[in-house]
Parts: sequence; C-alpha cells; structure tokens
Amino acid sequence: MVTAQTRRGDTRRRIQDVALELFAEQGYEKTSLREIAEHLDVTKAALYYHFKTKEDILISIAQDLSKPVDALIAWGDEQPRTLATKQEVLRRYSEALWGAEALFRFFQENQATVRELSIGESFKGKIGSLSGLLREPEWPMPAQVRCMTALFAMHAGMFAMRDIEGDPAAKRAAILDVALDLVAQAEAEAGV
Repeated sequence: MVTAQTRRGDTRRRIQDVALELFAEQGYEKTSLREIAEHLDVTKAALYYHFKTKEDILISIAQDLSKPVDALIAWGDEQPRTLATKQEVLRRYSEALWGAEALFRFFQENQATVRELSIGESFKGKIGSLSGLLREPEWPMPAQVRCMTALFAMHAGMFAMRDIEGDPAAKRAAILDVALDLVAQAEAEAGV
C-alpha cells in the first residue's frame, strides 16, 4: 500500500534527482527553483513544500548520498590500523564514490560554489577523516602524500576516465588498483 509518506518521499527524491542533474549540467548558480519546478512539472509552491531553497535541496542530496561515507568513517575508526584495513577503506570508498557519482561530478564542476556553501565544509571534513584512516602522522612526508594521493586519484580518476574508451567496471577497477598500490607503497616506505 502506498502511503502519503511514501508519495512525499518519492516527490522529494524526484526533486533531488532533477535538481542535481540541473546543478551538474548548468551550474548551481545558473539553476533556479522555478526551473527545477518546471522540469518536474510542478508549481513552485509544491517545490517549496519540500524545500525552501536550492541550498536546502543540495544539503539533503549531500546528506543522503554521503551516508555510506559516514558509515565507512565510523567503521574505519573501529578497525586496526593495518594495510589490509586501509585498503578495505579504499575499496569501500570506491563503492560509495561511484554510488554518488552525480554528486561528486557536481562538486568537481562547481568547486567555487561548493566552497561557499555549508556542504563544502562538511565534505572537506569527510575527506580529512578518510585521510586520517589511511595515513599515519609519524610516517615520512612522501608516505603521507601517497596516502592523500590515493584518495584524490579516486576522485580525479572518476572524471579523467570518462574520456578514455573501455568498460566502466574495468576503469573503476584500474582506479582502485592505483589507489591501493599507493597506500601499499606508503606502508613500505614507512617501514611497516
């Protein structure tokens, strides 16, 4: 049985999907609430029922799509600080990253705007937490840089690989392999 809550949830999700698509295509600043409503074929009043501002929509998208990253950080905090754990963090982050590809595409293509919005600080904090799961403060600087680069390789790879021919799953696996190798090199360099 479909309840009123289910229908509201479906509408909320539709708003998020359309808004994220428009934000990624046109840019956050160039997309209006009116335009989002038009793409959904609803009135602005119907849109306001769910979200008052574009930032409210974006915050809700980021919160929903970043739940796997939050769960990963919580999981990683409870694990031993071994190479196997660090590599599992990267594997799980890869899944979360590709599961929220549209959001990360938006972040990449709207960096100046993201820095000014509250989600920018939140995302920066999540990256800092992930980095903390991969590197050790007492390691030599090159080893720490390798760990940070592993994270950024996953982000950059998502965009760089779009222009390279090949199976999407194979490209994702290649990006993950590079990140895993960087963390293994960091551990070896640190003498662990």
